[in-house]
Amino acid sequence: MVENVDRNKPSVTFNKMVSGKAYRPDKYCSAMTRRGEDLIQVYTQQYRERDKEGMKKTLTGLLGAVGEDVTFRPPLNFDYGVNTFIGDHCFFNYGAMILDVAEVRIGDFFMAGPNVQFLTPTHPLNPEDRQALWEGGQPITIGNNVWAGGGVIFCPGVTVGDNCVIGAGSVVTKDIPAHSVAVGNPARVIKTVTADDRPAAPHQFSAEALAQEEE
Repeated sequence: MVENVDRNKPSVTFNKMVSGKAYRPDKYCSAMTRRGEDLIQVYTQQYRERDKEGMKKTLTGLLGAVGEDVTFRPPLNFDYGVNTFIGDHCFFNYGAMILDVAEVRIGDFFMAGPNVQFLTPTHPLNPEDRQALWEGGQPITIGNNVWAGGGVIFCPGVTVGDNCVIGAGSVVTKDIPAHSVAVGNPARVIKTVTADDRPAAPHQFSAEALAQEEE
């Protein structure tokens, strides 16, 4: 049974949270978290049963918005789900974690390796404020046609432009411009890639190799 809470009637505290203001979680926040957990269990069972129509329906109920042809390979985890917005043709490998106390917006044709994390929550550095359970959040925005390798961590407040590749294990702490290859902790841009850039033969993704595979 899914937690009975109206996602369309958020509390004042929930709205503060999404807008990036300091907040302390209230009963509505807790109920929405349980609702998300319940829907994740439903989705996981539907995935095992290969119930594609059910999976689509459940993701629509869980997320703020979801496009066509979107797949998560369980396990998957959200703080809420309703603050996450995903475009068309996106694939998330095993272990995706989206902590969406602030909005997470992901464009079309996104690909995630296993254990990719989107972490919007923030906490005070001041020890007394942190002990008083103040929390906050900053949104994460991912452009179109982005590939994030396994174990990538997107930190609060970052934006990644279109057509980027983020290397496995990278920690994205600052914005990444479009058409970039970024790697490391913290992630740094090491290369810019355009539509005309392909490796030389005999690489498996060279123009020659791809042309042969099209035949």
